[in-house]
Amino acid sequence: MAFQTEYEFVLPKGYVDEEGTLHRRGVMRLATAADEILPMRDPRVQNNPSYLSIILLARVVTKLGDLQMIDTRTVENFFTADLAYLQALYRQINEGEGTMLKAHCPKCEHEFGVDMAFPMTTNGA
Repeated sequence: MAFQTEYEFVLPKGYVDEEGTLHRRGVMRLATAADEILPMRDPRVQNNPSYLSIILLARVVTKLGDLQMIDTRTVENFFTADLAYLQALYRQINEGEGTMLKAHCPKCEHEFGVDMAFPMTTNGA
């Protein structure tokens, strides 16, 4: 099996462009060291560290629907559900962190783990 560097996704809500077109399917690539380091010099990150995730996603989301380019302005206009989804996907594919959550049954109080890993789509998804 080849080493995977790109991951397809489907946004929960989707990005609506200026023409009103909804874009949900996209591709995210693995981040490089430069993706993590270079944005730290950006004044927007220095003024607001939370902006780092906007720049990171603009760098690693390589495709979204029919858009010709994904930049920080595009990412700034994602719905919060989609931003959270992409941030979690970024962590999952780059850091390999598990996404196991503790849960319990409200009836019997049994505690168990739920894997909230985001399914990676295939070309046919």
